[in-house]
Amino acid sequence: MANAKVKVTQIGSPIGRKQDQRATLVGLGLNKMHRTSVLEDTPSVRGMISKVAHLIKVEPAE
Repeated sequence: MANAKVKVTQIGSPIGRKQDQRATLVGLGLNKMHRTSVLEDTPSVRGMISKVAHLIKVEPAE
C-alpha cells in the first residue's frame, strides 16, 4: 500500500459552486466534466476528495 493510487472522475459541474471548491477540483487535476485523474492516496489528497465528494467519483486505481 506504499504506492496506493486512486482514480477520481469529475461527475458534477463547478458552475454555481464556491471558489474554493473550484480551486480544489483544479488541484486534483480536474476542470471539465468527465475528466479523470490518477493520484497518490495521501492524507492531503483524501482531504481534497472529501471537500468536493459531491462533484467526483472515486475508485481504486490498478
